[in-house]
Amino acid sequence: MHRGVGPIFLLGRNMAASGAEPQILVQYLVLRKDLSQTPFSWPAGALVAQACHAATAALHIHRDHPHTVAYLRELGRMRKVVLEAPDETTLKLLAETLQQKNIDHMLWLEQPENIATCIALRPYPKEEVNQYLKKFRLSFCSSVSHWSAHL
Repeated sequence: MHRGVGPIFLLGRNMAASGAEPQILVQYLVLRKDLSQTPFSWPAGALVAQACHAATAALHIHRDHPHTVAYLRELGRMRKVVLEAPDETTLKLLAETLQQKNIDHMLWLEQPENIATCIALRPYPKEEVNQYLKKFRLSFCSSVSHWSAHL
């Protein structure tokens, strides 16, 4: 059993007993938009792989955090939101801000080029992190209205 499972389980049980809704956890990813454009022109599959690498790494690094434990407990209820950063500079500035604010995240660097491609946060209640992410647009979505409830 992972550390932290007991307390978070008890928290969930107490919330259920009191009628309160369990906390909604979201894993946010911020992916570089310019990688899909000239001069890079990465295919969609390569970009999806970058987001998958970052998300997996963030979950692994923070696997013992109670939010991550709770997030992984119900695989069918996972929520991820993919946002886009215009370029590498913006992505790195976000990483610096998250570091300064003690927001757990993973900046994925594609190797061997050492290119920053994506940031993945560990699962968080959206209220704790949306102030740092609200300037970034949803990525790869034609209809923002459907997804805006998740932000």
